[in-house]
Amino acid sequence: MEPREGGPTRHPSYEGVWRFTAAAVDVSVPQARHAVRDLLVRQGVPLHDEIMDGLLLIVSELVTNAVRHAALLSPEIAVEVAIGPEWIRVSVEDNHPYRPKALEADWGQTGGRGLLLVREIAQEAGGACDVEHTASGGKTIWAALPLAPKAPGPGAAPQEPVVTSPRTDPSAP
Repeated sequence: MEPREGGPTRHPSYEGVWRFTAAAVDVSVPQARHAVRDLLVRQGVPLHDEIMDGLLLIVSELVTNAVRHAALLSPEIAVEVAIGPEWIRVSVEDNHPYRPKALEADWGQTGGRGLLLVREIAQEAGGACDVEHTASGGKTIWAALPLAPKAPGPGAAPQEPVVTSPRTDPSAP
């Protein structure tokens, strides 16, 4: 929607930032996924089905990683959802100081590819993901996706969005 000359900029009603906490236990994985899906439906976010599926898989992977690898030092995790006019960002914060790295695909390995999967989903959708340290010594892992799939031109590589932090103002581009 174009702002009127001299008038305030209007933002879609679905924009905002929501945060909830959960225990770092297995049952929190489907609960977080359902809570995020329910929030998006309740807010009326115009999210393309393909992006919704990828986003919910990202939520599952990030919460699973926090439950499996951070629960000892972080019995509680936080999930944050930030929605802008054209994008959505989810982040999972825990108090464990270890900053994981996405592993290379080793198909003989039975685990360890969650962050690789998150990175691939985000990049394929035209989004981004990263891991950041928190002021309390823990970490936040986030992924940002456009609300609709990007259609790259012939031979064009997907563009990286300008997303610098899971705490960026959701009205910023």
